[in-house]
Amino acid sequence: MSETRILTLVGSLRAGSINRRLAEAAAQTAPEGAEVSIYEGLGELPFYNEDLDVPGQVPAQAEALRAAVAEAGAILLVTPEYNGTLPAVLKNAIDWASRPYGAGAIKGKPVAVVSASISPNAAAWAHGDTVKSVGVAGGVVVEAAVAQFGGIGERFGATHPAEDAEALTQLGAIVHELVAAADAVVVTA
Repeated sequence: MSETRILTLVGSLRAGSINRRLAEAAAQTAPEGAEVSIYEGLGELPFYNEDLDVPGQVPAQAEALRAAVAEAGAILLVTPEYNGTLPAVLKNAIDWASRPYGAGAIKGKPVAVVSASISPNAAAWAHGDTVKSVGVAGGVVVEAAVAQFGGIGERFGATHPAEDAEALTQLGAIVHELVAAADAVVVTA
């Protein structure tokens, strides 16, 4: 059996963001036979524009994202909450991965959403908007693969989430659910 690949897209571009550290911690929980990688380059991805999405003229950054999504067995989205919703960079990535309409790289892919915020609401609005966007884009949200972290400034400000046993357990459960969902898609394909 081949290795299950999970591609992680982080909605915060800041190198030291807690959302990125959550993604790093999730990558550490990959079971044997699975690989969790963090996609680099969302900051260079141009905003989706149908005028740019023409065969033979698609920007290289968009082609690279689409290829990475297509090659992955599942997708893990980690989102902070910006002004009550998901960050534009993450929404933009979903938009590029959803095209061409009805046949985008995200279509049929198992997707998990982790949200994190300094507020106690745990980025609930961003989480909901991300789930909605993924569903409209054709991804399959894995309902059992969900985590929402609130008060992350206090909780993870001084320590990496990988040092928090509860967070690591939650992230590990999400990764295991994604691997199972990806493997189920492969079996039925």
